[in-house]
Amino acid sequence: MAGLVVAQLFQREAMLSLFAAVLLILMERRRAREGAGSAVTAEVLLPAAALFCTVAGYYALQPMMAAAKAGQGAWSFMALHSISLLFFALKGLLVMALAWRLGKC
Repeated sequence: MAGLVVAQLFQREAMLSLFAAVLLILMERRRAREGAGSAVTAEVLLPAAALFCTVAGYYALQPMMAAAKAGQGAWSFMALHSISLLFFALKGLLVMALAWRLGKC
C-alpha cells in the first residue's frame, strides 16, 4: 500500500518538476532577450539540468524499475533505485543552487 502512495507522489512531483523547469527556462530566456543578455546562463542551465534529472530519473528509469521488479531487464531493481535516488538528489541540489543564485539578485 505504501508503495502505491509513494508512486503517486513521485508521479505528481515529476509532472510538477517538468512544468516548473520549462516555465523557469522560458521566463529566463525572455528576461535575457529583453535585457540583451546571454541566452545561456546559469539561470537557464540549472533548471535545464533539473529537467534532465526528472526525465532520466522518473520517465526513463521508472519503466526499467517496473521491469526489474518483474524479473526482466539487465539491471537489478536496487541498482536502478539507487540511480533514481541519485538523480533525485542531484535535482534537489540544482534547485537549491538556482534558489541561491536568484536570491542574490
